[in-house]
Amino acid sequence: MVTRGLTKRFRSGQVAVDAVDLEVPAGSIFGFLGPNGSGKTTTIRMLLGLIAPTSGSVELLGEPMPKGQLSVLPRVGALVEGPAFYPFWTGQANLLRFDAADRTADPRTRKARAGHALERVGLSNAAGKKVRNYSLGMRQRLAIAVALMQPRDLLVLDEPTNGLDPQGTREVRSLIRELANDGTTIFTSTHLLTEVEQLCTHAAVMSRGRLLRQSTMTELRSELRPRLVVRTPDLQQAEQTLTGLGVTDVKVAEEFVDGDPGELPIDKLAAALVAADVRIHGFGLERPSLEDAFVALTGEGFDVAE
Repeated sequence: MVTRGLTKRFRSGQVAVDAVDLEVPAGSIFGFLGPNGSGKTTTIRMLLGLIAPTSGSVELLGEPMPKGQLSVLPRVGALVEGPAFYPFWTGQANLLRFDAADRTADPRTRKARAGHALERVGLSNAAGKKVRNYSLGMRQRLAIAVALMQPRDLLVLDEPTNGLDPQGTREVRSLIRELANDGTTIFTSTHLLTEVEQLCTHAAVMSRGRLLRQSTMTELRSELRPRLVVRTPDLQQAEQTLTGLGVTDVKVAEEFVDGDPGELPIDKLAAALVAADVRIHGFGLERPSLEDAFVALTGEGFDVAE
């Protein structure tokens, strides 16, 4: 998946997505991360051809869109803004109904494909159960089963664990890993940092319609330089001492001072603080979390809870 200068401007003048250049490698689990309202869902709708971009281009599976949509979209499965099913129909009946609306689907293999899709998402035993009796996690898995009724090279999931309890979240994450292991490229939007940390091989960060960063998760983690943290009641003296020794980006918090020591020997920094009569209650290197990195990029908070 590749976009170049992808932009959406609404009639009100609001720019929901602003010149986004996105590259999603084949075979990846790509986390599309950003606070709510950052433009993730609008971007996904343009990727799938549900709304037209104001400007820019989209390429899916090597084909330009919308020119190639007739050949490309049958190879793309999607779950956007939650599943909608007939509540008094069974899970299997809903799958068969959705497949019947797909003009590219073969009716001769419909029941067999529905059975395989239900098995793949772990719902075989609930196939004859009415959807109104499904848990939210089961409904999310059924929605993914709809997307899997035909072979898919790319699966686009918009907030797939939104509103799920911890068990439902684990079920959906496990399913995503299994699909990726089978060779499907997964593009999933989320505002949950835990989702990206536990699941994704690549990530991009959106904020206020702009793409701020994209890279592999390995690259992101490697860039999180450890910081020296000194817990002390003598904050100003500690700040002056560390700055004088060459520690950079020194910051004073309520109960500690921290900074980037670079290549400076930690033991000599500790000795210098003691010599300067700084009372040390805690001392050591701490690596920033991904939350720190992403919040520094966006200037906004993220939901880090399960």
